[in-house]
Amino acid sequence: MDRVIAKKKWSTKRLLTIAGIAGIVALIAGSIYFTSGKSRLNVDTERITISEIKTGSFQEFIPVNGVVLPISTIYLDAMEGGRVEEKYVEDGAMMKKDQPILRLSNTDLELQLANQETQVFNVLTQMQISKNNAEQNSINRQNQDAEVDNALKEAERVYNLNKKLFDQKVIGAQEFQSSKNLYDYQLRRKKLTEQIMKTDAVSMKQQVDQAGESYQQMKRTLTLMRKKVGDLIVRAPVDGQLTSLDAEIGESKNKGQRLGQIDVMSGFKVRVDIDEHYISRIFTGLVGNCDVAGKNYQLKIKKVYTQVLNGRFQVDMEFTGAVPESIRRGQTLQIRLALSDETKALLLPKGGFYQQTGGNWIFKVSENGKTAYKVDIQLGRQNPDYYEIVQGLKPGDKIVTSSYETYGAMQELILKK
Repeated sequence: MDRVIAKKKWSTKRLLTIAGIAGIVALIAGSIYFTSGKSRLNVDTERITISEIKTGSFQEFIPVNGVVLPISTIYLDAMEGGRVEEKYVEDGAMMKKDQPILRLSNTDLELQLANQETQVFNVLTQMQISKNNAEQNSINRQNQDAEVDNALKEAERVYNLNKKLFDQKVIGAQEFQSSKNLYDYQLRRKKLTEQIMKTDAVSMKQQVDQAGESYQQMKRTLTLMRKKVGDLIVRAPVDGQLTSLDAEIGESKNKGQRLGQIDVMSGFKVRVDIDEHYISRIFTGLVGNCDVAGKNYQLKIKKVYTQVLNGRFQVDMEFTGAVPESIRRGQTLQIRLALSDETKALLLPKGGFYQQTGGNWIFKVSENGKTAYKVDIQLGRQNPDYYEIVQGLKPGDKIVTSSYETYGAMQELILKK
């Protein structure tokens, strides 16, 4: 006898079909939710940094490193080449002005000095001989002039006497004419003698002047030569400390070669390296400060070196007030160089968020502290500690300042404690 079998309402095939349809519906719903709504992520508050927005004093500054140097450095170069014969002091010695440091020898220069001295002596001797000859010639001319004067007077006396006698017809015309001719001759001779004496005087003066100029020129050359020989002894140009001395006994040094330097120890300056990005904002008068041995000291830019090398340029800074007693040449100081005056501003602490947001947005914590959501912001100036907030936040707001590397694409963070 046949038996009626009841038909199953929930077969395996039907169950799989229903499950597939439900999965598709769930996927579509989830897609709609996440595309039309906000993407969320649970975040442990112990793994992020939450900071509060505050109003405070803001100053734009950059941290820079500087090396302590003497206030002034005088370089020692060899004025003349030579062989190092003697060292009077060693590197690091404290020097007084004109104190000898080392002695060079240069036989060629010393021989030139000896020759120059001989030439000066010869010129002086020749000048004395010329002077004596001129004086003797002057005496001879004066004697000749005296003779001419005497002959002229005698010829004038005879002429005047014969003229009277001729008028009285005591003597003949020939004798009178002879005395007149002699008188005229002596007159012309007197004028010629005076002219020769004047010419000789002018010539003698010119010779003496030329000899004097030549002698003075030789003396100046001799003085210069003696100075060149004197420069073989290298002396300290100012009071200070001798450093970087580079000379050993027996070593040859060329003219102009660097021998060392004198550091003026009356004060210090700080040579600072700065990134070329700031070159348009750096000028003399800008101030900075540094901490030495627990005390704060202020410095001011005195000189800017605009040459850029390896992406950096340099400035010289000097202490404006007290100078740290413990600093030494070559010491490195960490300086906060101010680029602006202190002003009141809304401050955002620096953090890793900037790498993902570029300062355009940030996660702001809700008032109940359970979530954090994206808000647009605008930042202004910055220093190593803070950003200046231009808009988007207000005092008291709490924001996430740690890195957004793992959830930068999220719209909202669910904060879990």
